[in-house]
Amino acid sequence: MSKDLIFIFEFVSGGGFSQVNIPTSLFCEGFGMLRSIIADFKALGFEIHTLLDLRIFFLSKFLQADVIRKVDEHENYLKAFKNLVKNCKYIFIIAPETSKILYELTKLVKNSNKILLSTNLHGIKKGTSKILTYNFFKKSGIFTPKTYRIPYIKKQLDKEFILQKFKTLKCPIVIKPEDGCGAESIHYFEKESQILYFLRNYKLNSDKTRHFILQEFIKGEDLSISLLGNKNLNTIPLVLSVNSQNINLKNIKSEYFGGYTPLLNHKEITKQLFNILKKINLLKIEGHFGIDFIRKHDHSFSFIEINPRLTTSYIGLRNIININCAELILNSRLNNLNDPEINLQSHSNYTRLDFLYDNFENGEEYLEDLIPKFIKLIPEFVTPPISLNNSKYFSCFIATKTKDLLSSEIRVNEIIQSMKNLNFNISMPRKIKLS
Repeated sequence: MSKDLIFIFEFVSGGGFSQVNIPTSLFCEGFGMLRSIIADFKALGFEIHTLLDLRIFFLSKFLQADVIRKVDEHENYLKAFKNLVKNCKYIFIIAPETSKILYELTKLVKNSNKILLSTNLHGIKKGTSKILTYNFFKKSGIFTPKTYRIPYIKKQLDKEFILQKFKTLKCPIVIKPEDGCGAESIHYFEKESQILYFLRNYKLNSDKTRHFILQEFIKGEDLSISLLGNKNLNTIPLVLSVNSQNINLKNIKSEYFGGYTPLLNHKEITKQLFNILKKINLLKIEGHFGIDFIRKHDHSFSFIEINPRLTTSYIGLRNIININCAELILNSRLNNLNDPEINLQSHSNYTRLDFLYDNFENGEEYLEDLIPKFIKLIPEFVTPPISLNNSKYFSCFIATKTKDLLSSEIRVNEIIQSMKNLNFNISMPRKIKLS
């Protein structure tokens, strides 16, 4: 009996950047998600097909895929994408909402009459536009930060509009793309002088048709909730976990480094969230998705945005949950999800680490010899230390599996020490709050 064929596509590592440089930080997350979900679907007996950018094809040996198609430099990945969609029964897409990439790829799959296992078009529409998400949250009667689309004047962001809103809100603000994902191009401002400097000196995007929003900054703990939608569920989506996010917010460039799951008090927070989620009509969103929110100092919540796709938290979630996440995703889309009992049995710190490595002389030896040794030495690597630009700066992504948060932190520090022993020096201090 032949196996069911599934095409799992991750945009960053699968050729989406074939004509430009691959951003290392995005690649570490993307490849980590790809490797993780391939392993989970492989455990279900699927025959797995995927795409991989030629520049990182040396990592193909670490993917449990049956067919891996190369995307050559300067090749348009879309042709290969369409061919694999045509040849496979099931499709799972991991891609950014930016420039409607996720929406268009998903629409292509739906028009091909294949079985889509990632988030459906309704969910993508709901989450891609931050203005629409803001209006949706506001209409649902839940707290969300005041959000405004910034107009353009002579192809430049309207300076007077930004300054007027900043003065009216009387609090720090953030400016970010209206269709951005993760911590992409999030800019934080406390003073008018910072805004003026930013508008004078920083080019937001070469595409002047892209919209940006201004949002009041809500102080508190950055969290997210991982959810699984199913059209047969009569209440809220299935809550999988509540996760902490490690976001380094700076004026010019903000970065997302990962997070940990679950929270120490996740049962209490989940109960609070359950009562709030009942107010929001999320019933038409199918597949795995997430919601970012802030837990304020008074323990109330401010909902920020919907992530209509698999998120990086999946890398940690799969290490702590009692059921194969791919099985849950499959059953939810085939309408076989019968109120499973979700238990979080472990703890996972999933994080990107950046290193400076001075001994990189023989690239071939590093790829063929050292990377396999690293993964054997440190099984927590989901993306091994790599440099995509032939520099001395390397990035990797790890995910622990321990009994609690403190044990995860101890293990992360052990991994950092092991890398130091191999002449890798941590290039950025880590800030983890044990709460």
